[in-house]
Amino acid sequence: MPDPSPVNQRLVDEIAVSATQVRLAGLPGAPWLNLEVARRMAERLILFKRPPQRVVDWGSLLGGGSRLLVDAYPQATHVAIEPSEPVAARSREFLGAPWCAIWRRRRCVEVRVDSEVLMLSADLVWSNMQLQAEKNPPALFARWARMLSSDGFVMFSCLGPGTLQGLRAVYAQQGWPVPTIEFVDMHDLGDMLVRAGFADPVMDQETLTVEWDGPQALCDDLRLLGGNVSPLRFRGLRTGRWKASLHRALESLRGSTGKLTLDFEVVYGHAFKASLTRPVDGETRVPLEDVRRLMPSARASN
Repeated sequence: MPDPSPVNQRLVDEIAVSATQVRLAGLPGAPWLNLEVARRMAERLILFKRPPQRVVDWGSLLGGGSRLLVDAYPQATHVAIEPSEPVAARSREFLGAPWCAIWRRRRCVEVRVDSEVLMLSADLVWSNMQLQAEKNPPALFARWARMLSSDGFVMFSCLGPGTLQGLRAVYAQQGWPVPTIEFVDMHDLGDMLVRAGFADPVMDQETLTVEWDGPQALCDDLRLLGGNVSPLRFRGLRTGRWKASLHRALESLRGSTGKLTLDFEVVYGHAFKASLTRPVDGETRVPLEDVRRLMPSARASN
């Protein structure tokens, strides 16, 4: 059982996280990067031979993977867990879309709010691009472990510390506060999984490089991904003069193609709930190329 003391907690403004989640829930769909990562993560489901009967989609609406999970496991019962009632209400609207009409008729769709989840069992807990905003990952991993059946498994993705390093460098050069929270290294996440009661966690990562024509397009896309939820961020609104300074500073991100470029490190992890009859091993690291060789349909990484 992980220690719930503040040593495990990250510098994350939970009020800002909640406000950002509600804002993003009002958009037509999940954030663009989340949709791409969900597609890539769904390709890895081929690694698991036994189909789950009950799937928990943690942060379903903003994770953007619900349709992929339904396609992969059409006979399973699916439960969407959302962080707040406003997001849950939007999730229920989304699950009423025409594409999941057959799913609805089977009456296996349920949306719950995180704070109301007490007794819930699952064979698979899936969480796409939600963990990076979690203040206390060890506590969440422990919740997932309690939720899973004896042979259940967890599968997640999140941003790693290589994300937006170019943007952090720009802010540092200008003497500005940080533009993002600190992201957790995949090896630390693997250790947290073991301490939470998971066996043989497999962790890997890939870096996605995104290009933009200009500073405004870059800023617009980053806003569609979320917001700066670090308690060390700028306080209050920025002025038009500061925005112009930001745009000038972002010009330093132009690469050899003439485009502004930023990297996103995406961390993938999966692990089975540890058996009570055998000791828990340490983390296993599998190169991304080896994983792809097991998945014929996987697309080459960027």
